[in-house]
Amino acid sequence: MSLALLQNCHVLFGDHFHLNIDSLVIKPLQHTVVLGPNGSGKSALAACIAGQGERLDGQCQVNCQLAWVSVEQQQALIEAEKQKDCADILDIIPVPTTVQEILLEGLTLSELDQTLVKRVTDVFSLADMLHRPFRALSTGETRKLLIAKALLSQAEILVLDEPWDGLDTQACDDFNALLLEISTQTTLVLVLNRLSEVPRFCQQLVLMQTGSIQWQTHITDDLAEQLTHISQLRHMQQQDLALPAKDSDSFAPHPLDANAPLVKLTNVKVNYADNIVFSGLNWTIEPQQHWQVTGPNGSGKTCLLNLITGDHPQCYVNDIFVFGYQRGSGESIWQIKQYIGYLSNAFHLDYRVNCSLLHVVLSGFYDSIGMYQQATKNQIALAEQWLALMALDQQSARPFQKLSFGDQRLVLLARAMVKHPALLILDEPCNGLDDINRLKVLALIDILAREGSTTLLYVNHHKEDAIPSIQQHLSMTDFNG
Repeated sequence: MSLALLQNCHVLFGDHFHLNIDSLVIKPLQHTVVLGPNGSGKSALAACIAGQGERLDGQCQVNCQLAWVSVEQQQALIEAEKQKDCADILDIIPVPTTVQEILLEGLTLSELDQTLVKRVTDVFSLADMLHRPFRALSTGETRKLLIAKALLSQAEILVLDEPWDGLDTQACDDFNALLLEISTQTTLVLVLNRLSEVPRFCQQLVLMQTGSIQWQTHITDDLAEQLTHISQLRHMQQQDLALPAKDSDSFAPHPLDANAPLVKLTNVKVNYADNIVFSGLNWTIEPQQHWQVTGPNGSGKTCLLNLITGDHPQCYVNDIFVFGYQRGSGESIWQIKQYIGYLSNAFHLDYRVNCSLLHVVLSGFYDSIGMYQQATKNQIALAEQWLALMALDQQSARPFQKLSFGDQRLVLLARAMVKHPALLILDEPCNGLDDINRLKVLALIDILAREGSTTLLYVNHHKEDAIPSIQQHLSMTDFNG
C-alpha cells in the first residue's frame, strides 16, 4: 500500500513552471529526501504532494492525513498578519494573533498527545513565546512555530521543505533527535539543499532537475556512497566549469586544412557479400559541430566509427576525407589516429593496468595503457585539474581498479581528452553503467561539448541519453535497407 502516488503527473505552478513526474511512490515509513539545485522543482514536488498547483494531467493521490511546511506558507502567514495592521483604514482596531493561537489553530486540544506537546515545545523553545504576538517572531522562530504545528497534527505524512533553514545549531540538533523519534511512526518527506542534512534513516532519494525526477533510488546500501555520487554529479552540472588547458609539449595536432571539414563521407557503403550494413551515406562533420549518432543494434554505428578511425578495411574503397587526408592516398592509420580521442565500453574493459587515477589520466599524453615514462610537472598539474573537474582530485593516488565502474569511465574519458584531440569519439559511453553513473558521464560529456574546442561524435541508442550541448543528429536507420 502507498501513502502517496504520483503517476504521469503534469502540474502547473504559477504561469510558467511545469512539474512532470513519471512515477513516484511513497510507502509507509519510506522516508524520502528530495534533492536538486535551485529551480530544479524540488519544492514544487513537495507542494504537489501536498495538493498544491494546477494538475493538468495524470494522477496525484495521497491516501492519508498530510501536513506540509514550506517557505511559501511562512511568507503567506506573515503577509496575512501584516494585513491586520492595515485594518485601521476600516476603523477596526487590529487584534494581533498570538503564537499559541496559530500553534493550536485547527487542532482539538482534548485529542493532543500532551507528551508530544511538551516535547515539541521544549525542542523549539516555544514556552516563553506562546502569548507573544506572532508578528514579533523572528524568521527562525516563525519556522519553528510552523514545524511544531505540523508535528502536533500527528499527520501520517510530514512534508518539510528546507526544515532546518533559519534554525540555530542547538535547535537543529534537538530537531534532528525529534525527527529520529517520530520516524518510527510518521512518514517523512524532506526537501533539502545540503547533502549534509540528509538523515541517516532516509530510505529513498529523489534527485530533481528541470521539473522532473532525474534519478531516484531506494537506499539499500551505503547512504554515504549514494550522497557522494550526487555531490559529484551536482559538481559537474555547474555551468561555470572550465576545461584544463592543453599541454605545451604533448597535444593533438590541428587538421591539415583548418577551413576543411574534419570528416566528409560521400555516398559511403559497407557490405559483406550480399549483406548491406548501410549505403548511400553522405555526412560532413565540421569543426566543433557535435553529433549524436543513434540506431538500433546492427544498424552500423560502430562500423561507421571504424571507417573514420581507419580500423575498417572498407575505408579504402569508399570516398572518405578525414583531417585533411583523402583515405587511400598513402596516409598511415597512425597519421589519422593522432587527431582522435576514443572511448568505448570495450576499451574500458581492456584497460586492466592497476595504476593510480593520476597515472591513468597522464597515460593519455602518451597514448599508452599505464605509465611507462616520467610525466612533466605541467602534465601532472593538468591531470590533477582533470580529476578536480570530475570531483575525483581527492582520490588521485587511488588504484584505478579500486574505483567504482562509473568513476573509472569518467577517468578514461579524461584520459581521452588530455591532448585536446580534434575529434573525440564516444562509442556507447554509458553502456554498463547504472543510472547515477550514467548521469555523471552525461554531465561530463556535456561539459566537453559546451566548453571545449574538441568536436564530439557521440554514439548511443537511448533517447533519454541525449545531451543538451549536442545539437546535430544522425540516425543510422535512414541508411539501412
